[in-house]
Amino acid sequence: MYQVVIMYGDNEPWWFFEDWQEDIEEEKSFDRLEDAERYYIKKWQELSSTYEYINTKVNYLAAFWNAGDERWCEECDEDLQQYKGLALLKDQKAVTFESGDDFHERHNDCAKPKCCKSSLV
Repeated sequence: MYQVVIMYGDNEPWWFFEDWQEDIEEEKSFDRLEDAERYYIKKWQELSSTYEYINTKVNYLAAFWNAGDERWCEECDEDLQQYKGLALLKDQKAVTFESGDDFHERHNDCAKPKCCKSSLV
């Protein structure tokens, strides 16, 4: 079973930290990869037209964000960038195959946003 998930939180979707599923805002399941891919592309196009910055990985993982969309982190004592994440998964795990050419390692040039060090443990 394939899933397309949309997340919102402190981390880009490819990190899959312990509680990553708590950031899921929307999830849609598909029996066929082709249907999941079509839905992923539709959502990718919607999000890419809404957000200022994008970073897309080769295996159907993308992060979108706008400058200034931050949240205060008490543990870190600083503001953290907030991301809208988009992922095409198989059985709740990142797929191991690559997406089409349109989605290979695409990103805007910008400074690397801050990441909470406590999440990296």
